[in-house]
Amino acid sequence: MAKDRYQQGLDKLMELTIPDSDNPTGHMDIGEGFKDIAPDLSKYVVEFAFGDIYSRPGLDNKQKVLTTISALVAQGTPQIGMHVKTGLAVGLTPEEIVGCIMHLIPYTGFPRVLNALKAAQKVFEERGVSVTTSNN
Repeated sequence: MAKDRYQQGLDKLMELTIPDSDNPTGHMDIGEGFKDIAPDLSKYVVEFAFGDIYSRPGLDNKQKVLTTISALVAQGTPQIGMHVKTGLAVGLTPEEIVGCIMHLIPYTGFPRVLNALKAAQKVFEERGVSVTTSNN
């Protein structure tokens, strides 16, 4: 069964990322950098986060990624940029990502939203993505 969970997680991960020659999981950091001190971390990330949680029915990939971005903004964690990349990979528009982050101002506060927007802005610049802005 463990192999099935792992494969299900890898399959879901491939739906959310664009693999490249340097990294089979694309931009997604699954903990490979900790193999020397926590060799089983990437197995847990793949099996639990992607095999169990991201593979659950009820939300589509766009909704799951927006939910993840919202949670990361609320926590103020540096993984926001990685999940902004995931959002673009699953078809979210930059405006949807920015709109999601802006919507969080009354719930998370200006500092966390500003930090999240800075992370999103960096991803958009790296990807050559423009955002249609509004004064509303």
